[in-house]
Amino acid sequence: MKRKPNIVFILTDDQGAWAMGCAGNRDVKTPNLDRLAAEGVRFDEFYCASPVCSPARASLVTGKMPSCHGVQDWIERGNVDAYKFPHMSALDGFDMSDRAIDYLAGHRTYMEVLAESGYTCALSGKWHLGDNAAKKKGFDKWYTIGRGGCSYYHPDICDEGDMSIGQGYITDLITERSLRYIDELSGSEKPFYLSVHYTAPHSPWEAQEHPEEYRQLYADCEFTGTPDLPIHPNQIRTCPIGDTKEKRRENLTGYYAAISSMDAGVGKILDKLKEKELADDTIVIFTADNGMNMGHHGIWGKGNGTYPPNMYDSSVKVPLIIRIPDMGEGEKGMVCHNMASQYDIFPTILELAGCEWIPEPMQPGKSMVPMIREPGAAARESVVVYDEYGKTRMIKKGKYKLVYRYGGEPCEFYDMASDPDEEKNLYGDEAYASVISLMKEELESWFKQYTVEEMDARKFDVRGRGQDNLCGEKDAFNTQIEYYYKERGEQYK
Repeated sequence: MKRKPNIVFILTDDQGAWAMGCAGNRDVKTPNLDRLAAEGVRFDEFYCASPVCSPARASLVTGKMPSCHGVQDWIERGNVDAYKFPHMSALDGFDMSDRAIDYLAGHRTYMEVLAESGYTCALSGKWHLGDNAAKKKGFDKWYTIGRGGCSYYHPDICDEGDMSIGQGYITDLITERSLRYIDELSGSEKPFYLSVHYTAPHSPWEAQEHPEEYRQLYADCEFTGTPDLPIHPNQIRTCPIGDTKEKRRENLTGYYAAISSMDAGVGKILDKLKEKELADDTIVIFTADNGMNMGHHGIWGKGNGTYPPNMYDSSVKVPLIIRIPDMGEGEKGMVCHNMASQYDIFPTILELAGCEWIPEPMQPGKSMVPMIREPGAAARESVVVYDEYGKTRMIKKGKYKLVYRYGGEPCEFYDMASDPDEEKNLYGDEAYASVISLMKEELESWFKQYTVEEMDARKFDVRGRGQDNLCGEKDAFNTQIEYYYKERGEQYK
């Protein structure tokens, strides 16, 4: 019987699909991602399920939408039982009143299925789905970050349940633990699954946050690969805003330095697989939780970089590269132009792993294996991708994209064939009225099928300020509407 393949799943934080050299970005330096793309298949139409970290991560591991699993915003509270770690009070910003909440309780992850199928599963890096210090079901090895976000040089590290202030650059720490796990697991007769979840290239981007060797790569960069536009009128302060020439340069230098340092880590992981003679037996998947605007549309931030939330492609489109052991020479280095979404990852990984499982009715995903095997083949019939964040939902079908907002905020409609940069909102244009109406019906019909009523995101006032409790519980979301109008009023009046 043929042994199941090993799997290395690499996930970055806030990396747009545009932020790789192999994707055509002429500024960023990603030699190892480019190398992986040359050895595998790169997807240029891959979308997140929500343009914010925790909801997207929950959809990746469960194969369900936010309106089913209930993680609607980035998790602010419920990260750890802080009282168990009194020594962590010395870390700036560590909330000693926090109490752990497992936001995915009752939802089965694909890691659980892998473990049941004989895999040894390990995590090195960010989890950020609640109760982070506790090893999750299916995992044998657990090395993560207490709160989700952290300083690059002072991370709160959870190592098999113990918590400490990490000594070193978090990207390197995640890489080093990943290499150690590969060493430990490579001698076993059992196949292994390794999640490598980098915090890069999430902010902070200041000079002191990243090694000078990576910042120097961009010392003379003119940063022409990203637009330099006036600040979007709906911009809010979810991340540093590049509203001056100096701040724009600082942001892009830090962002790209974070990517290049992560890319170096990816290179070490690929080299380790080769050193251990595992490269021909290991699936490598590289992707990100959500996209990112670094000046795109005048926005600095992801979907919650504006209020109301935005669903521009720069926010919802994420990188995806997949290398499988038995890939034909004709498929290597190809780009697949077919649309797919994060909810397709669950069945894709399990099929690649040769696992038997019964899909749940609330899992809309389809395996991408046929697209990996034949990346140049025609698209699946009537491929549609969906996205949601709070009261904002998106449907993209062919050349058309509809962004519908249930909270009374303006809706958007784009003809991506003639307007790929989404500059002309055609919502309300009579020439497209019938198309918009049909897409709206399809959007609502699909979400009705894959929404749990109690978790329906349209019910909650999600404004990008974090999730503090389970959906439906008291004070689940930090709304602070006055925050937005104060920020926008001060900056734009």
